[in-house]
Amino acid sequence: MSKINKSLHTDAMNVLYATSRTFFIPINGLPSELKEAVAASYLCMRAIDEIEDHPDLTTDVKVNLLQSVSKFLQGSPNEQEVLEDIFFPYQSQLPEVTLRLTDWIQFCPSSIRPTVCRYTAIMAEGMAKWAAKGWQVQTEEDLDEYTYYVAGLVGLMLNEIWKWHDGTESDEKLAVAYGRGLQAVNILRNQNEDATRDVNYFPKGWTFADMMKYAKRNLGLADIYTANITSPPILKFCKIPLALAHGTVEVMESGKEKLSRFDVMKIVGRAIKGL
Repeated sequence: MSKINKSLHTDAMNVLYATSRTFFIPINGLPSELKEAVAASYLCMRAIDEIEDHPDLTTDVKVNLLQSVSKFLQGSPNEQEVLEDIFFPYQSQLPEVTLRLTDWIQFCPSSIRPTVCRYTAIMAEGMAKWAAKGWQVQTEEDLDEYTYYVAGLVGLMLNEIWKWHDGTESDEKLAVAYGRGLQAVNILRNQNEDATRDVNYFPKGWTFADMMKYAKRNLGLADIYTANITSPPILKFCKIPLALAHGTVEVMESGKEKLSRFDVMKIVGRAIKGL
């Protein structure tokens, strides 16, 4: 590995750790090339997620940025100057993980890079669509569509990465449910924070219990998805976020807000025991 590649690898893993300690744990445990592919894909999608969730950017700006990034990823994602021009007016507001999107693309192994760019482009376009709608979910069909764009696509992308790595093939519908279940738990956990931004992902008339039922249904399908995986490193990766999602559901039902650090370590240890 060259000095440049080593430096980029270090930067990528440091930014990953800073943006998501939850996903850093399972990603860091993957074999080297698979680790780079999954870390790069996470960072690319986190880059656009930070645009969608930015507390200060206007909705019009978010829509424009997300659409511009989507077009960039569908065109020439290696041309850093193009992306710099897109981000230039907002470079003081956007976080490092977003501004360095081209770095994460370069960090991704070249043979799977087009797949990561394609899925990130689709996600960015979907996020732009929902930003333009003001993220107001009216029906369960709306919720399914939103969670497909921001999480179900992650499951589909991972399926392609698994196949690229060692030939592992998994059910696409279950892969979507895996992502959707994790996202539903995030919606439950962040309900109050979302409300401060006038964002509501609960379908009209839904209660906390209704969203919990939706989350549990998808997590149940995610359990089936994980149970069908036989590749040890992929199984280990999938089990950790899923176990943490189930654990978060349990603590929320008991009246707590989130898992403690001790709870997280205990759940992770239990999830990977025997693998």
